[in-house]
Amino acid sequence: MVLSLKSKLLISGGVIAFAAAIWHLLCIWGGPAWFAFARAPEQIIESARQGTLLAPVGTLVVAGLMFACTLFAFSATGLIRKLPLLTPALITIALLCTVRGIIAVPFFLTPGGFDLWEVIASSVWLYVGICFIAGSVEHLSVVKVKP
Repeated sequence: MVLSLKSKLLISGGVIAFAAAIWHLLCIWGGPAWFAFARAPEQIIESARQGTLLAPVGTLVVAGLMFACTLFAFSATGLIRKLPLLTPALITIALLCTVRGIIAVPFFLTPGGFDLWEVIASSVWLYVGICFIAGSVEHLSVVKVKP
């Protein structure tokens, strides 16, 4: 199987989403300190401290969405079978990741100064968004060619 550059980009976006999902799941195991390191909202960190369900359930939902991104990326490249709603999912994921990457730019400077973590996270999600845009374009061109 020979993959185009756009397919390779989409696969790399899927791999990053998979790694991010695993990281989120590890925060459940790591506890409040890991949630704090990952810059989770204060409510999530406090939930982890108190042992309530908000932190683990919320984290499972976010990780599940990231795993879904991986599945859609791999489906569009033919690594796994075609998933339903593939085209709208690719477009939605591309949009959300790109917006996540761009929208945080004003928050790079916090009251405490420059936030390197936010710069890295935003850059990664912007890259993933671009990968999904490229993959969406290729997927749409393939879909239009098929009778």
